[in-house]
Amino acid sequence: MSTFAPGRPRLADIAAQAGVSTATVSRVLNGKSVVAGETRQAVMAALDVLGYERPQVTGARSAGLVGLVVPELSNPVFPAIAQAAESLLAQAGYTPLLCTQSPGGTTEDEYIETLGAHGVNGILFVSGLHADTTASRERYRKLRERGVPIVLIGGFAPEVDAPQVSTDERAASHLAVRHLVAQGHRAIGLALGPERFVPSRRKRAGFLEALVLAGLAADEEAAAAHVVSSLYTVEGGTAAANELLDAGHTALVCASDVMALGAVRAARSRGLRIPEDVSVVGYDDSPLMAFTDPPLTTVRQPVQSLCRTAVQMLLSEIRGERATRSEIVVEPELVVRRSTGAASLPAPTPTEVHR
Repeated sequence: MSTFAPGRPRLADIAAQAGVSTATVSRVLNGKSVVAGETRQAVMAALDVLGYERPQVTGARSAGLVGLVVPELSNPVFPAIAQAAESLLAQAGYTPLLCTQSPGGTTEDEYIETLGAHGVNGILFVSGLHADTTASRERYRKLRERGVPIVLIGGFAPEVDAPQVSTDERAASHLAVRHLVAQGHRAIGLALGPERFVPSRRKRAGFLEALVLAGLAADEEAAAAHVVSSLYTVEGGTAAANELLDAGHTALVCASDVMALGAVRAARSRGLRIPEDVSVVGYDDSPLMAFTDPPLTTVRQPVQSLCRTAVQMLLSEIRGERATRSEIVVEPELVVRRSTGAASLPAPTPTEVHR
């Protein structure tokens, strides 16, 4: 099939989409001139969006292979992270090998073995077993002994000799609670994922601190009565929300957007309105959350900043430059939409949640 088949977009269309000149588009397509990696990536993205077949450039060589190991893709934040990381790696000339996990599917250790067989230059781990406090760190130690550069995203494991970057989950909980308190809510609960994971523990710690600072609990032990742990799924969010609603909470902070959708479902199954009767806050600001009913108030993970930092550190390690071993923490951002609103007065006094 010809790249410039009849009915296909013109050079000018590609240039407009990519924000570059037609001459630059031509240089990228013919592969005869050196073009900055970021510019080339913009043109390639424009080709994809407009429906072009990418040109086969003779002599083009990848700088190497990089493994990208991510959890299951049912949570939309993980595809978003994978896409951002893949784009950044491609701009740097590397070919990413995406490895996605699923229950009962290929394990992280099996992916590590496969990536090793392919001679990858490095591996990015996103919310992998390093985030599970009960999992062994031996797999990462062996990789480092073999000289494979790795970077860990999400879930700090200080005993692993590798650069690590995370979103500040403690700060995320503070942002959510402060927003709800400003809306007049006094009965605020937290729907949390499994507490063996580092992000869950940090969200919980931030939530307890925030309740005490807001005067909604005498101390963190008392604040813990307003936390229910479940699974990072819609069903887990529904189950946790039902317990919190039974206890009289009028506002729910959820550990993920997917759990927040479950919380909305739980509230509506009781005939409660969002946000008139119950306010719900998610976490991630994953794709499409602005288009839910109602659009979800959430704490946004800065995916681009997170991935940019991780990729830069991995590239430094690949070049033989030792990146920092201190965890780099990026700041989240509260995105207010229509799933939160003023508390109905008088607010009920929440009871303890018994697990």
